[in-house]
Amino acid sequence: MPGSKYTINEKIRFTEVRIIEGLASGVYRTSDALREAREIGLDLILISETANPPVCKVLDFTKFLYQEKQREKELKDRQSKVVVKEIQLSPNIGEHDYETKKKHAIKFLEKGNKVKVSVLFKGRSIMFKDKGELVLAKFATEIGEYGIPEALPKLVGKNMYFIIKPKKNK
Repeated sequence: MPGSKYTINEKIRFTEVRIIEGLASGVYRTSDALREAREIGLDLILISETANPPVCKVLDFTKFLYQEKQREKELKDRQSKVVVKEIQLSPNIGEHDYETKKKHAIKFLEKGNKVKVSVLFKGRSIMFKDKGELVLAKFATEIGEYGIPEALPKLVGKNMYFIIKPKKNK
C-alpha cells in the first residue's frame, strides 16, 4: 500500500524476525516467515523494527489497516474536548437579564461545557466590587445543582470572574 507507515513482505530487510501473531510465536528467518505467510494467503507486517529481533505479525494487510484506522478513531472519540463558554454580567443587572443569563449557563453546563461567569465593571463601578461579588455569589448558589465553581472569584483589571465546571452525571 503506498504511503503506509508499515513495511510488509519483501520490503522487510532483516535476516530474522519475531512473529507474535498469525503463525506459531517465535523467531523465524525472514524468508521462512514470508514463505509460510504466503502459503496461508496472508502478509508479513513489520510492527517494530527497533526490537531485537524485529517484531512482525502475519495478517491480511488490508484488514490490519482497517483495524488500525478503527482503533485510532475510537481513541479520538474517547478524548474529551473542554469548551469554555462565557457569560458576562454587570453589577447592576436587571432581574430578567439575570434569569436569561442563568438559563444559558444551565444549558451550557448540561451539555458538559465549562462556563466562565464574569462581571465587567465600567467606569466608576469598580468602586462597588462588593456588588459584583454578590451577583457572582448569587449566580453560583442558584446554579449549584448543575455545576461547581472551580475557585473563588478573581478580580483582573475591571473584570471579576470565576469558572463553573459541570457536575458529573451519575
